[in-house]
Amino acid sequence: MKKAVFFDRDGTLIIDRVYLNDVEQIEYLPGVFTALKRLQDAGYIFVVVTNQSGVAKGSVDLKILEQIHQKIEQDFKKNQIHFAGFYFAPHTVESNHPTRKPNPGMLENASKDHNIDLSKSWMIGDRMTDVEAGRRAGTRTILLPGIDHPDKSQFEKPTAFVPDLLAVADIILESVSK
Repeated sequence: MKKAVFFDRDGTLIIDRVYLNDVEQIEYLPGVFTALKRLQDAGYIFVVVTNQSGVAKGSVDLKILEQIHQKIEQDFKKNQIHFAGFYFAPHTVESNHPTRKPNPGMLENASKDHNIDLSKSWMIGDRMTDVEAGRRAGTRTILLPGIDHPDKSQFEKPTAFVPDLLAVADIILESVSK
Protein backbone atom coordinates (compact mmCIF):
# COMPACT_ATOMS: atom_id res chain seq x y z
CA MET A 1 0.00 0.00 0.00
CA LYS A 2 1.07 3.56 -0.72
CA LYS A 3 1.62 6.44 1.65
CA ALA A 4 0.00 9.72 0.67
CA VAL A 5 -0.25 13.35 1.55
CA PHE A 6 -3.77 14.69 1.13
CA PHE A 7 -3.91 18.42 0.50
CA ASP A 8 -6.77 20.84 0.79
CA ARG A 9 -6.59 23.19 -2.21
CA ASP A 10 -7.51 26.77 -1.30
CA GLY A 11 -5.30 28.31 1.37
CA THR A 12 -3.07 25.23 1.31
CA LEU A 13 -1.63 24.87 -2.20
CA ILE A 14 -3.02 28.06 -3.75
CA ILE A 15 -4.14 31.41 -2.41
CA ASP A 16 -7.77 31.24 -1.33
CA ARG A 17 -9.78 33.43 -3.71
CA VAL A 18 -13.15 32.38 -2.17
CA TYR A 19 -15.17 30.60 -4.87
CA LEU A 20 -12.34 30.59 -7.39
CA ASN A 21 -13.99 30.47 -10.81
CA ASP A 22 -11.21 31.73 -13.08
CA VAL A 23 -8.10 29.78 -14.10
CA GLU A 24 -6.18 33.06 -14.44
CA GLN A 25 -6.57 33.74 -10.70
CA ILE A 26 -4.59 30.69 -9.58
CA GLU A 27 -1.64 31.80 -7.48
CA TYR A 28 0.55 29.30 -5.62
CA LEU A 29 1.62 29.65 -2.03
CA PRO A 30 5.33 30.18 -1.33
CA GLY A 31 7.45 27.03 -1.24
CA VAL A 32 4.72 24.78 -2.65
CA PHE A 33 6.80 23.22 -5.45
CA THR A 34 9.90 22.72 -3.30
CA ALA A 35 7.92 21.18 -0.43
CA LEU A 36 5.98 18.75 -2.62
CA LYS A 37 9.07 17.72 -4.58
CA ARG A 38 10.82 16.81 -1.33
CA LEU A 39 7.82 14.74 -0.21
CA GLN A 40 7.44 13.06 -3.59
CA ASP A 41 11.15 12.17 -3.57
CA ALA A 42 10.53 10.49 -0.18
CA GLY A 43 7.90 8.23 -1.76
CA TYR A 44 4.63 10.03 -1.01
CA ILE A 45 1.82 10.31 -3.54
CA PHE A 46 -0.45 13.36 -3.55
CA VAL A 47 -4.21 13.78 -3.57
CA VAL A 48 -6.16 17.03 -3.50
CA VAL A 49 -9.38 16.92 -1.44
CA THR A 50 -11.35 20.14 -1.59
CA ASN A 51 -14.77 21.31 -0.45
CA GLN A 52 -16.38 23.32 -3.23
CA SER A 53 -19.69 24.62 -1.90
CA GLY A 54 -19.52 27.34 -4.57
CA VAL A 55 -20.70 24.70 -7.05
CA ALA A 56 -23.92 24.15 -5.09
CA LYS A 57 -24.37 27.91 -4.69
CA GLY A 58 -23.89 28.52 -8.42
CA SER A 59 -20.74 30.62 -7.86
CA VAL A 60 -18.39 28.03 -9.36
CA ASP A 61 -18.97 26.41 -12.74
CA LEU A 62 -18.16 22.67 -12.88
CA LYS A 63 -16.37 23.02 -16.24
CA ILE A 64 -14.20 25.83 -14.89
CA LEU A 65 -13.52 23.82 -11.71
CA GLU A 66 -12.23 21.00 -13.93
CA GLN A 67 -10.07 23.48 -15.88
CA ILE A 68 -8.66 24.84 -12.60
CA HIS A 69 -7.66 21.35 -11.49
CA GLN A 70 -6.15 20.60 -14.91
CA LYS A 71 -4.13 23.84 -14.75
CA ILE A 72 -2.86 23.04 -11.25
CA GLU A 73 -1.93 19.53 -12.39
CA GLN A 74 -0.08 20.90 -15.45
CA ASP A 75 1.82 23.50 -13.41
CA PHE A 76 2.98 20.83 -10.97
CA LYS A 77 3.96 18.48 -13.82
CA LYS A 78 6.24 21.25 -15.15
CA ASN A 79 8.00 20.91 -11.77
CA GLN A 80 8.10 17.08 -12.05
CA ILE A 81 5.37 16.68 -9.41
CA HIS A 82 2.45 14.34 -10.00
CA PHE A 83 -0.99 14.20 -8.35
CA ALA A 84 -2.70 10.82 -8.07
CA GLY A 85 -6.10 12.53 -8.06
CA PHE A 86 -8.31 15.52 -7.42
CA TYR A 87 -11.46 14.98 -5.34
CA PHE A 88 -14.05 17.64 -4.62
CA ALA A 89 -17.24 17.86 -2.61
CA PRO A 90 -19.71 20.18 -4.40
CA HIS A 91 -22.11 20.23 -1.45
CA THR A 92 -23.34 23.06 0.75
CA VAL A 93 -21.86 23.63 4.19
CA GLU A 94 -25.15 22.52 5.76
CA SER A 95 -25.37 19.24 3.83
CA ASN A 96 -23.18 17.04 6.09
CA HIS A 97 -22.56 14.94 2.96
CA PRO A 98 -20.17 12.02 3.62
CA THR A 99 -17.58 13.47 1.21
CA ARG A 100 -17.71 17.02 2.56
CA LYS A 101 -14.99 17.72 5.11
CA PRO A 102 -14.94 17.32 8.12
CA ASN A 103 -16.33 13.97 6.97
CA PRO A 104 -13.65 11.61 5.64
CA GLY A 105 -15.38 10.46 2.44
CA MET A 106 -12.98 12.01 -0.08
CA LEU A 107 -9.96 10.55 1.72
CA GLU A 108 -11.59 7.13 2.00
CA ASN A 109 -12.57 7.15 -1.68
CA ALA A 110 -9.04 8.13 -2.71
CA SER A 111 -7.61 5.45 -0.44
CA LYS A 112 -9.67 2.79 -2.23
CA ASP A 113 -8.94 4.22 -5.70
CA HIS A 114 -5.17 4.46 -5.19
CA ASN A 115 -4.39 1.70 -2.66
CA ILE A 116 -3.40 4.18 0.06
CA ASP A 117 -2.57 3.19 3.63
CA LEU A 118 -4.29 5.95 5.60
CA SER A 119 -2.33 5.14 8.77
CA LYS A 120 0.90 6.07 6.93
CA SER A 121 -0.60 9.18 5.37
CA TRP A 122 -1.11 12.85 6.22
CA MET A 123 -3.88 15.42 5.71
CA ILE A 124 -2.76 19.03 5.27
CA GLY A 125 -5.10 22.02 5.33
CA ASP A 126 -5.76 25.52 6.58
CA ARG A 127 -9.04 24.77 8.37
CA MET A 128 -9.87 22.55 11.29
CA THR A 129 -12.43 20.76 9.11
CA ASP A 130 -9.45 19.54 7.04
CA VAL A 131 -7.76 18.32 10.22
CA GLU A 132 -10.92 16.59 11.40
CA ALA A 133 -11.43 14.85 8.05
CA GLY A 134 -7.90 13.51 8.29
CA ARG A 135 -8.37 12.42 11.88
CA ARG A 136 -11.63 10.62 11.04
CA ALA A 137 -9.91 8.88 8.11
CA GLY A 138 -7.02 7.76 10.31
CA THR A 139 -4.24 10.00 8.98
CA ARG A 140 -1.89 12.28 10.84
CA THR A 141 -2.71 15.94 10.34
CA ILE A 142 -1.06 19.32 9.88
CA LEU A 143 -2.78 22.69 10.08
CA LEU A 144 -1.45 25.72 8.24
CA PRO A 145 -2.30 29.27 9.33
CA GLY A 146 -5.63 30.43 7.98
CA ILE A 147 -9.08 31.15 9.31
CA ASP A 148 -8.96 28.56 12.10
CA HIS A 149 -6.72 28.17 15.12
CA PRO A 150 -6.47 24.79 16.86
CA ASP A 151 -6.98 26.30 20.32
CA LYS A 152 -10.34 27.75 19.29
CA SER A 153 -11.88 24.72 17.62
CA GLN A 154 -14.45 22.12 18.56
CA PHE A 155 -12.24 19.52 16.86
CA GLU A 156 -9.17 17.74 18.22
CA LYS A 157 -5.85 19.49 17.66
CA PRO A 158 -3.73 18.53 14.65
CA THR A 159 -0.55 16.48 14.85
CA ALA A 160 1.27 19.75 14.07
CA PHE A 161 0.49 23.43 13.49
CA VAL A 162 3.18 24.97 11.25
CA PRO A 163 3.70 28.26 9.39
CA ASP A 164 4.12 27.03 5.79
CA LEU A 165 4.47 24.14 3.36
CA LEU A 166 8.24 23.91 3.78
CA ALA A 167 7.66 23.26 7.49
CA VAL A 168 5.02 20.67 6.50
CA ALA A 169 7.65 18.81 4.48
CA ASP A 170 10.11 19.02 7.40
CA ILE A 171 7.58 17.55 9.87
CA ILE A 172 6.57 14.69 7.55
CA LEU A 173 10.13 13.82 6.58
CA GLU A 174 11.23 13.98 10.22
CA SER A 175 8.51 11.50 11.14
CA VAL A 176 9.78 9.04 8.52
CA SER A 177 13.29 9.07 9.95
CA LYS A 178 12.03 8.21 13.46
